[in-house]
Amino acid sequence: MASFNKVILMGNLTRDPQLRYLPSNMAVCDFGVAVNRTWRDKDGNLKEEVCFVDVTAWARQAETINQYLRKGRPILIEGRLKLDQWTGQDGQKRSKLSVVVESFQFVGPREGASGAPGGAPYQQAEPPAAERPGGYGAPLPPEEDLPPPSDNIPF
Repeated sequence: MASFNKVILMGNLTRDPQLRYLPSNMAVCDFGVAVNRTWRDKDGNLKEEVCFVDVTAWARQAETINQYLRKGRPILIEGRLKLDQWTGQDGQKRSKLSVVVESFQFVGPREGASGAPGGAPYQQAEPPAAERPGGYGAPLPPEEDLPPPSDNIPF
């Protein structure tokens, strides 16, 4: 039987990331994400539901998330569900569903841009090749600037 385990979440960090290292020197970062859902009920009233998700990132992704993100910052996560099960100190069986990051993207402006606290603003992106002078797909110069056609083309 085939199976598929994929989660895509976009939300805000509910706490600062907590980075730790395993004895093998592998980085592990734990943090929480709040994902909001809004809708209108049958009477037209606006309703909101918040889902709090525990998330774990590994290796270089863990270090990057810890370095650049803080509580309240948005993030887009692609990952997989993981079920942890254990027996509590009271003898009761416990379980927790969490998400393991497979890839992520920063969302929104950098800190310091457009009123966000701290950091430097985003740099303007380089224009596409078609808009760069002399780049692939750049517009041709006016016809009077082109060299005269030649009959000695080697192909």
